Amino acid sequence: MGLVEKRAVKAYQEGTYTKLINEINKIAGFKLVFEIDWDKLAEPDYGHLYEEAFTKVYFTPIINAFKEVTIDELGRNSLKKMLKKIVIKNENDIYYAENAFKFEDGVLTIDHKPLTNIDNIQERSEALFKAISDKM
Repeated sequence: MGLVEKRAVKAYQEGTYTKLINEINKIAGFKLVFEIDWDKLAEPDYGHLYEEAFTKVYFTPIINAFKEVTIDELGRNSLKKMLKKIVIKNENDIYYAENAFKFEDGVLTIDHKPLTNIDNIQERSEALFKAISDKM
């Protein structure tokens, strides 16, 4: 990761990311642990897209899925009981929603290319909701 990408990641972490994490924690009703492999998310020469891409690919689908899960007390309690950590990474060249989400042993893993299919938010939100709700 070059200087431009490092600056873009830092700006994202200090701005939008903090706001999104606060919103996700509020929806969930508890403070979540996030483990994010920023170095793998930061693809070279695309620092100018991180703000939009990271938000749309990773965090907006989490917000949407969590809103659906926590619509009632049963969902809120199940999420709090089962979810321990969220891992976000870009390791396996995955760019389709149906392959990007895994929920096992209290860990929700999102493995999706950050700059591919950026605007497929609804597809990712639905796939994430299914991955979570199927394990509850």
